[in-house]
Order: sequence, then C-alpha cells, then structure tokens
Amino acid sequence: MPRLPHASVAAATPPSPGRLRVLLVSESCDPEGRAGFLIGWTQAEALRRVADVHIVTESASRAALIRAGLVEGRDFTTITTTVLKRARDRVRDAIFGRGSERGWGVWQALSLPANLAFEWGVWRRFRKELTAGAFDVVHRIVPISPDQPSVLATRMPRTGVPLVVGPLNGGLPWPAGYGDVRKAEGEWMSRVRGVTRAVPGLAALRGNASALLLGSRDMMARNPPQYAAQAIYLPENGIDPARFSVDRAREPGRPLTIAYVGRLVPYKGPDLVIEAAADALRRGDATLRIVGSGPMREALEATVARAGVGGAVTFTGDIPHVEVQRELAVADLMCAPSIREFGGGAVLEAMYMGAVPAIVDYGGPPEFATADCAFLIPLGDRAAIIDGLRGVIERVAADPAQLSAMSRAGRARARALFEWDAKAHMLLRIYRWVLGRQPTKPDFGMPLSVERAG
Repeated sequence: MPRLPHASVAAATPPSPGRLRVLLVSESCDPEGRAGFLIGWTQAEALRRVADVHIVTESASRAALIRAGLVEGRDFTTITTTVLKRARDRVRDAIFGRGSERGWGVWQALSLPANLAFEWGVWRRFRKELTAGAFDVVHRIVPISPDQPSVLATRMPRTGVPLVVGPLNGGLPWPAGYGDVRKAEGEWMSRVRGVTRAVPGLAALRGNASALLLGSRDMMARNPPQYAAQAIYLPENGIDPARFSVDRAREPGRPLTIAYVGRLVPYKGPDLVIEAAADALRRGDATLRIVGSGPMREALEATVARAGVGGAVTFTGDIPHVEVQRELAVADLMCAPSIREFGGGAVLEAMYMGAVPAIVDYGGPPEFATADCAFLIPLGDRAAIIDGLRGVIERVAADPAQLSAMSRAGRARARALFEWDAKAHMLLRIYRWVLGRQPTKPDFGMPLSVERAG
C-alpha cells in the first residue's frame, strides 16, 4: 500500500435532527468541472439539501469547493494524491502524446494506484469516526468505473456502517465490425480487462457493499449472480437545473436546426451526422451546429467542404458547459450516433432542453431517451447507421411539427427522473433500505419509470 497521502483536518459537523449523516467519497468532486467530471459534485450538492453530507475528495478540487461556498473541515475534507496522478498523466502522455484524448481504458488502468492511495487516505482519516458511529452511511460515488477496486470496501465491515457503491458503469462491449474505430480510440485495454479485474479489492467492492448501484442495463446483465441481492439499477447521469435554466427558444420549424454536441472523436460519430445530413443541408432544409472540440475537427471541416455544405454548418469549438444549454434550446434535433456510449449525458441534456435526440439503440442513451421522446436507430455498420440517421433527418425536415410531442415527452421525462434532486431522493430510499428503515429494496424500473421512482 502506498504511503499515506496528506489529508486536511476535518472537524465534526453538528448533526441536523432527523437527517441521515452521509460520508460521501468522491475522488472527483469539482463544481467547476465539465460534463462527466461534474457527477460527483452535482450529486453531492443535491444530497446536501436532504441529508447531512460530508464530502471527501481529492485536493485538486479544494479551491473550487471553497469558491462554491463550502467550508473545509465542516463540509469537506481533501486527500492529496498529486504525485501519483502526475505520474499517471506522464505515462499516458508518453503512450498517446501530450493532451491526447485517446486511451480512456488505459487512463483508467493507470489511475489504479492514485485511487487506491486516495481511499487508503480516506480510511486512515475517518476510521475512528466510522467506528464510533459518526456517520449512518458511507457512499463511494466516484470512481464510476466498475474495474476500480476499493480499499474502503475491504475495511468497512469492521465498522458496522453500510457501504453504498456507485452508480458503476463502463466496459460496454465494442460492437462487431468497428475494430478500426477501437484502434483509432486507442482502446486496446478493452481486450485485457481481466487484468484489472484481478486487482485485490475488486471482489470486496461488490461483496461488501450493502447496495451496489449499477448505471446501465449492460452492467446489470454482467453483474455476477452472487451480488444480485445488493444490485440496484440507477444511471449515473443527471441534470442540474441551475446549469440548464434558459427557456426553450424555438418551436420546431424549417429549416430544421440540427445539433451535434460532444467531443469530436471517432466513436461518437460526428462524421456520420455530416454525411447523413448532407442532402438536407444542400437543399437548405436544415442547418447543422457542431458543438465541441477534438482531434477530428480538421477532418470534419474537410468533409463539410467536399460535401459543399459549408454555408449550412457551424463549428462552435469548445464552449463553457453552462453555454451548452443555449445551443440545445434552439435545436430541433440533436444527433448523437455514438456506437459505444455507456453514459450519454449530452443526450439527457438535449431532452431536458427540448431537443429531440436521434441516437443509436445501444448502450446508455436509449436508457435515458425512450421511443416516445427519441429516434432510436438500430445498431449496424457505418453505412446502416448513416442510412438510418438520414431517414430520420429527411422525415423530420419534411414535417418538423412531428417533433413537438416528442420534445414535450422528453422534457417531462428528464425533469421527473433525472434532476439531481430527484436522484437524491432515490438515494435516500436506498440509504434507508440498507439501514433497515425501509423493508423492501428500491426498484426504480429499468429504464427508470416515473411511477416507480416517484
């Protein structure tokens, strides 16, 4: 085990009568983060409204938490693993090049030492409080990867405090026929996932968790039967209304306004969107805004030029996350033909803002956006996905009014199930169950159901 990282000194937080006391362990918890890196903070912020929450996170988030109004010691504690994280980043840069966005699986594997050191620091700092009953529940929310083991899970049984883990998500199998895309993404670690699964502490993560939150149907299907009793389906993504607060600025009309929102990388398929939309763009029946940055930018611009649709396509480049809502508020259709998306937060954001998603029916996005509020394109080869997406665009460009009912359904579903406050109340039900204060295990539906989650 690595040498104990530095931890800030946390004072005891005076309890509030009737509220659960939660130690929220989130290696990433940055109010100023982006996209998926906001999950730890946005869920913590919502939980703080319904429970007494003390956050434990990496010291890189310290300044941002203070700027957000939290008090170190009272509201949060930090653990420092800076040396190990810098070493991880240097190795990844050496493999893929400085600043590369390739090799997510490799980055996860290289994160093992820092994550283990972080949790070792959490245990050393809080073991006395946990043993003394200062917290009702410990919830390890980040890392989300199912292949990251847990020091806490190996030690929590001796405290008598329930451990909630997750939502865990990742490891979605690569679809057949996309070996070139997997190679372009540097995802060779997906071929040797068993190596990281053999790391000590991974079995304890599942076996010692009182509740094991799994973020996708794929994760539920791959969960070993011996851990079924702890497993609860709960997607990891959510919506912060404060970040998506502008009013819907457009009713569907012509020309159709299409948006792509996401990194410009091969598996997300921004090139598929351009090819599928090209006919409608040339006729003036649609415009396309590509929101995001990434290594494909130059190639995509060349594709636009060859197709002769430059006047109908806008590349916004990288924009602040808070500005994404303004793009989605004026989009009729949000095309997200990712072939391996185990999360899909941008799809959820589109629904929330009233843009109707057109997505590949594989992985996480169709668990957010069901058939009444999204166009689900069957997973196939590249040509099949382009044809399916082109068909959607052509039908909608001919009659944009058909989007109105889908837009309303998507907004209603996102608001009822995926605002962080709604998810905080789901977590409260889970906490009460592991504490024996609720007799039946929560079941929110799979995908989430308004009737079950309400």
